[in-house]
Amino acid sequence: MASIIKYRGQWLLVLASLWLLAGCSTNPVTGRSELMLISERQEISTGEQHYRANQQLGGGLYHVDPEVTRYIQEVGHRLAAVSERPHLPYEFVVLNTSVPNAWALPGGKIAINRGLLVEMDSEAELAAVLAHEVVHAAARHGAQRIQRGLFLNLGLIAVAVAIDEHDHRDLLLTGANLGAQLIFARYSRTAEREADYHGMVYMSRTGYDLQAAVHLMETFVRLSEGRARGWIEGLFASHPASQERVELNRQAAAELPSGDFLGREEYHQRLATLMSTREAYQKHDQGRRALREDDPGQALRLANEAIRLEPREALFHGLLGDAHRAAGRYAQAVAAYDAAIRRNDDYFQFWLQRGLTRESLRQLSAARDDLTHSNTLLETAVAHNGLGRIALARKERATAIGHFETAATATGPEGEAARQHLARLLIGEQPGRFVRVAAQYDSQGRLSLAVTNQAALPVGAVVVQVERRDADNQLVARQQVTVSGPIPPQNTARATTRIGSVAEAERDGVSLSVVRARVIE
Repeated sequence: MASIIKYRGQWLLVLASLWLLAGCSTNPVTGRSELMLISERQEISTGEQHYRANQQLGGGLYHVDPEVTRYIQEVGHRLAAVSERPHLPYEFVVLNTSVPNAWALPGGKIAINRGLLVEMDSEAELAAVLAHEVVHAAARHGAQRIQRGLFLNLGLIAVAVAIDEHDHRDLLLTGANLGAQLIFARYSRTAEREADYHGMVYMSRTGYDLQAAVHLMETFVRLSEGRARGWIEGLFASHPASQERVELNRQAAAELPSGDFLGREEYHQRLATLMSTREAYQKHDQGRRALREDDPGQALRLANEAIRLEPREALFHGLLGDAHRAAGRYAQAVAAYDAAIRRNDDYFQFWLQRGLTRESLRQLSAARDDLTHSNTLLETAVAHNGLGRIALARKERATAIGHFETAATATGPEGEAARQHLARLLIGEQPGRFVRVAAQYDSQGRLSLAVTNQAALPVGAVVVQVERRDADNQLVARQQVTVSGPIPPQNTARATTRIGSVAEAERDGVSLSVVRARVIE
């Protein structure tokens, strides 16, 4: 109980210190007084730290027509210039995915997806989306979400310590997913309303027709109510549409001075290439679905059709490679990935897939180079597992262990595969890492051992050493108890032994250690 009080006191001290250091500040957009723990420098640093990785997660950058990106940057910077924080290092990119979405990271790092651009009809509608995201950055909404997560994580850590849970690795690793959380977590209703209203203020300052924001929100509501495929997993996941937001936009349009610039002709002219290739991207997306449904032949046909329509798009050549790889045609797959990388060498997926395919062809040096480069673009458990396997094949055990250790921090099948590799490699020399043992006396005075398998594979031949030592730490008795197994992962086996009377054991003290175990495949 004393330790619990001590740790709770430390938690209160941490919270009080944070409060005193931060104090209250004024939100630059809304003018409200609010607690802010994160400085502007930290805010900008967070956005810069996660921007590139989230671009990779979002399909990489759209490269086929650089005019599209230039246009989005022109409109975006025009809106950012009239915000309350024009000095932020705003950036605007177009992501090469059909999922309709847009997002902002703290500090003004903003992305809009190809899939959303082709669904809009005018520059004013584009301005409504980009202005909304600029407000999220200017009003520090992303920083506020980080702050809420900081309070949550500190609170959880404090609780964990208070109940004597000293291993916080799983908890602390939540910070590694911060960038994705900042994109996919929903904003609060207040933040969304603020972004809608002040976004229309920015549109007003730059001369756009405010009715475009009203019309766009009406469209979003219709799509939301119709459960339109793609929108639910995209824009509506983090920016839920509602009739309330439509009405608030109408009110704002009535209150604010509206410009008259709609820019429909300009929009379609500047995005002409993107609009004309919609069919090609639809075929690509259908090919991806065919691969998920284990139909590489259909995926191959659709990839070739997409390439015929737009041969410059690297994604289509990547799909062709994935279809060949799924069918076991590894040489053809490598050739397709080569074509994808020639068109876009800045997307991790092409390097990753080519590296894995070269591993299958036993081209280990080339595979290692590809997977290493993939990790420089986006570090993944898949690449680390591949590098671990290659290192094992090259008799580089320590290197392999390092890659598997990294991959093992992931969830899902790749993390599980890495943990299995580690169990095979290390259980002989570190059995206590994979097997835990506890003991208590039963009603007949015997020492009951509970042997728990924490490895990712069944284990057996577990040898537990039991020792009694006196007050001077001199060995009084020693026994070894063997549990044959197999013990499945996360299961417990039991064994009993005697090492003197209960009174003798309580007087001298008993220690337990796992000295041997092996994996059972």
